Amino acid sequence: MTISSLSSNSTMDRQRPILVAGGGGFIGGHLVADLFRRGYQNVRSVDIKPIDQWYHVDKRAENTVADLSVLENCRGACEDVGIVYNLACDMGGMGFIENNKALCMLSVLINTHLLMAAHEARAQRYFYASSACVYNAEKQVNEDVVPLKESDAYPAMPEDGYGWEKLFSERMCRHYYEDFGLETRIARFHNVYGPHGTWQGGREKAPAAVCRKVIHAKATNNLEIEIWGDGKQTRSFTYIDDCLHGIHLITNSEFRDPLNLGSNELVTINGLVDIVEKIAGVQLKRTYNLDAPKGVNGRNSDNTLIQESLGWSPSVRLADGMAKTFAWIESEYLAAQKPMQVV
Repeated sequence: MTISSLSSNSTMDRQRPILVAGGGGFIGGHLVADLFRRGYQNVRSVDIKPIDQWYHVDKRAENTVADLSVLENCRGACEDVGIVYNLACDMGGMGFIENNKALCMLSVLINTHLLMAAHEARAQRYFYASSACVYNAEKQVNEDVVPLKESDAYPAMPEDGYGWEKLFSERMCRHYYEDFGLETRIARFHNVYGPHGTWQGGREKAPAAVCRKVIHAKATNNLEIEIWGDGKQTRSFTYIDDCLHGIHLITNSEFRDPLNLGSNELVTINGLVDIVEKIAGVQLKRTYNLDAPKGVNGRNSDNTLIQESLGWSPSVRLADGMAKTFAWIESEYLAAQKPMQVV
């Protein structure tokens, strides 16, 4: 399949609402804004968090607080929808998902009930945000990892908890197409990062965590940083703008199988710290917490299939994306340090 075989936006009924489930989250909030940029007018954003805790609140959208693990709430959210984007789940960085396996697994209720409601509403498309955590752990034991292609999810041995939920939900999407004809699309995200995301509190991922630690070290003149693991573990990180472009292409394509959506620019965690130190203009003493959660030793994205099928490839270099992310987190950090004014 080539990019010329993509469905055009004209095949979608733009008068029907678009649902972004998890619209108060990092990727979901960016997606809401991106849909308006692309000319959609009727966007419905739903999240379980109180609106004052959303990462983005776009006043052009219909913003609703609801628990989408409940079927009736999904039915209300999916009323008359044309496209459903499911980015709603209970997740975070490795520190969270390794210590909250049951909570991560319970997100299966969100996808299951959204699929049921979307089918009942006769939705035209259903996009599911999966994860690289679905991949077989035995293929990720070395730092010098072979990039993971989509078939490497089987035989199944995903990340315990979070990865199993994602893999099961992928199968649910597949079977809803096979049994009911609901057009489902699946992207396996590889460590999406950028401004306006979680940067503190325990759910942040490595790019934001490293930025925060470096910023704090510089601000306090305590020029040390703790790194989880030995720093040799490898990852690739996908900038939010590249992710949004990929979501758009996948949703509007005729490709029904899961696709990697990730950068293939491999870096060690030590290398990630190098990048952030350079941005900040500091050099820190490093200590390594070998008992902290660190995930698999190596993970990278094989983008052959998405490039050949949809013409997508990442365009933002890690150093450039991290510079933008660092600047935003630094502004948030400094704002949080300002003493409250007494009126």
